[in-house]
Amino acid sequence: MDQTIIRIIAQLVGIQDIQVINTVQLLNEGATVPFISRYRKERTGSLDEVQIESVRDAKEKMEELLKRKETILKTIQEQDLLTAELQKRIEDCFDLIELEDIYLPYKPKRRTRASIAREKGLEPLAKIIMNQNEPDIEHRAHSFVNELVDSVEEALAGARDIIAEWINENEKARAIVRRAFDSGALITCKLIKGKEVEGAKYNDYFDWKEPLKKCPSHRLLAMRRGENEGFLRVSVSPEGDEAVARLKRFFIHSNNACTDQMELAVSDAYKRLLEPSIETEYANSSKEKADDEAIRVFAENLRQLLLGAPLGQMRVLAIDPGYRSGCKVVCLDAQGNLLHNETIYPHKPQEETKQAARKMSSLVSAYQIEAVAIGNGTASRETEQFIKKLHFDRELKVYVVSEDGASIYSASKIAREEFPQYDVTVRGAVSIGRRLMDPLAELVKIDPKSIGVGQYQHDVDQKKLKNSLDKVVESSVNLVGVNVNTASKHLLTYISGLGPQLAQNIVDYRKENGPFSARSEIQKVPRMGAKAYEQSAGFLRIPEAENPLDKTAVHPESYHVVAKMAKDLKCSIQELISEKKLQEKIVLTAYITDKIGLPTLEDIKRELAKPGRDPRKGIKVFEFAPNIFKVEDIEVGMVLPGIVTNITKFGAFVDVGVKQDGLVHVSQMADRFISDPAEIVKLHQHVHVKVIELDLQRKRIQLSLKQAPQNQ
Repeated sequence: MDQTIIRIIAQLVGIQDIQVINTVQLLNEGATVPFISRYRKERTGSLDEVQIESVRDAKEKMEELLKRKETILKTIQEQDLLTAELQKRIEDCFDLIELEDIYLPYKPKRRTRASIAREKGLEPLAKIIMNQNEPDIEHRAHSFVNELVDSVEEALAGARDIIAEWINENEKARAIVRRAFDSGALITCKLIKGKEVEGAKYNDYFDWKEPLKKCPSHRLLAMRRGENEGFLRVSVSPEGDEAVARLKRFFIHSNNACTDQMELAVSDAYKRLLEPSIETEYANSSKEKADDEAIRVFAENLRQLLLGAPLGQMRVLAIDPGYRSGCKVVCLDAQGNLLHNETIYPHKPQEETKQAARKMSSLVSAYQIEAVAIGNGTASRETEQFIKKLHFDRELKVYVVSEDGASIYSASKIAREEFPQYDVTVRGAVSIGRRLMDPLAELVKIDPKSIGVGQYQHDVDQKKLKNSLDKVVESSVNLVGVNVNTASKHLLTYISGLGPQLAQNIVDYRKENGPFSARSEIQKVPRMGAKAYEQSAGFLRIPEAENPLDKTAVHPESYHVVAKMAKDLKCSIQELISEKKLQEKIVLTAYITDKIGLPTLEDIKRELAKPGRDPRKGIKVFEFAPNIFKVEDIEVGMVLPGIVTNITKFGAFVDVGVKQDGLVHVSQMADRFISDPAEIVKLHQHVHVKVIELDLQRKRIQLSLKQAPQNQ
C-alpha cells in the first residue's frame, strides 16, 4: 500500500503507520475484525474492533478513490489533454471533492448552453470579455453576428454562457461557494401547495428554516422523508448574496464595457450552475451525516438488545397473550426445545379463567417449569396479572419479554425450517420463551430492522445500514462466544471465519457424529480449512470437553503456553484454572516469545480467572405499577416504573405498561445538558419516570427522568 495512503489512514483513525500496515495485512490475509481484535493484539498494537473497522472502511474508501483516479486519467488521456503536470496533480490528490473539481473541465458533458454557443463560434468573444480589456464590447460583438447568430444580444448572451461554464469549472470559484455554504448554509422546508391535509403529520415543517450545521439528524431525516413522499420542498443554500459578491470580487477586475457582461455572467454562473451543484453536494453530505448518526444510534441500540441479560438454561413456559384468539402457551426444556403447546382463554370474551388456571398449574408441574415468559403485546398486562395470582407447587419468576420482531420470525423461512408442523402462533410463543433464555441466540434469526429499536431506519442508506447492523451482530456473537454443541445454524453463521455453509456443515456433523468432544474435532467438519479453524476456534466453546481450555476463550494456538504455565507451577491445567493463588504466581514476562507478547498473555490470565464466563449481566424481574393497564389509568404527576424500549437522538421511549410507550425528551433526562440520551439510559434499563404531560386523544405520554427519584 502506498505510504501516503497509510499516513492518511493513520491520521484519520488516530493511530501509528505500523498499526495500519499490520492491520491491513491481516485483513488482506482474510482475518476477521473480531479475530484480529481478540487474538492479534501484538500485531495491531491492541487496536479495538472500532479502530480496526475504521481502518478497513478507510482502506476501502481509498481503494475506491484510486479506481476513480484511473477512470479520470484514462478519460482525459483519450481526449489528448493529459499533461505531465495535470497527471501529477491527479495522482497526488487524495480528496474526492478536490479530485472531481480538477476533473470537471474535462468531464464529458451532455449538450449545454455553453457548447451550443461554442458551436456558433462565440468562444473568442467570451475570451475577450473574460480578459476585460475591451472598451466597446458591443462593437466587437457585431463581428460575431452571422447566419448562426442573429444579433449582438444573442452573441453576448452566448459568450456569457461560455464564461458561466468556465466560472463553474474553476476550482477557486467552487471553493468560494463552498466556504459560503460552510459558514451560512440554511436548510429551508416549505409545504407543497395543496398538500396540507395529506401531509398533516409534517406540519412542523410546513414553513421551517434553520442553519444546516445545527439541524439534528432526526429532523433532517424527517424533512427528507416528507420531501420523498411529495409533501415538502427542501432546499439548502447560503443566506443572502454574499457568495455572489465574493465571486464578483474574484473574477471582475476592471471598470469598463466588459464589467456589466461579467457581472451578468457571474450571477448566472452562480444561480444556474454553481449553487445547484454545491447544494447537491451539501444536501448529499448532510444526508450522509444524518444517515451515519441514525445508523450509529440503531447499531448501539441493537448491541444493547443483543447483549441483554439471559435467563440461561432453565425450563420455561412461554405465553403469547391474546383476547379473542386466546393465549398460546408453550413449554420449553432447558435447551429451548419445544415439549408441549396449547391455547388457554383466561380473558374476555371466553373468560374460561378456572380451566386456564388448572391447565397452568398442571403444565408447570408436569414440565417442571422454572420461569414464565409473557410477550408484551396485546393482553400482556392482564395475562401477567392472571399468572401472578395463581398458586403453583414451586416458586416461579415471571418475566415480560419484548415481542418486537417475533411475528416476523414466526412467518419466516427459518421458523418454518425449525417448526414445519406448527403454525405461526406456536412459533411466536417459542420465540418469546427463547428470547428470555438467550436474547442473542434468538434475535440473530430476525432481520435487525424488524426488532423495533431504530430511528428512521427506512430513510437511511439501506446498504450502509445492513453492513453496520451485520457488524454489530457479528461483534456481539463473538464477544459472548457459542456452545458449538447447541448453537443453531443461524448463530454459528456469525462466528468469525464461518458463514452459512460451514455453519450448516457443523450442524450436519453434530447430527451424524453426536456432540463434539474437543475443539480439535471441529477440524473434521467438511470444508473446515486451517484458516477457518484459526478464525473461529477461539469463539467456539465445548463445555463438556475433557480439556478445560476448550471451555474458554483461550485460542488453541496458545494451549501450549498454558500447559507450560501449569508445568512450571507443578499443577494441572484444571488446577491452574480453579485456584486463584496459583494464577497469582504466574510471571507473564517469562512466557513472552517473538509471536506471543504481553497483551495476549494478559488476556490468557484473565480468561483463566473467569473461564468461559458469559460477559452479559444477570437478568432482573421487572414489575409495572399495579392497576395501570391503559392510557386512561395514567394521571399527570404520577411516578411509574418503566422499561426503556428505544433510544433516539432526541430522547428515549419508555414502556410503563399501557401498550403506548411514553417519551422522555432529552431535556427531561438530567439537570444538565445532554447531547446524547445514551449517556443516561440503556436499552431495557429499569427506570422510574414522572408523567408530565398527557394527550389522551393522540395517546401521547410525556415523561421525565429528572423529576422522578431513581432509588425507589
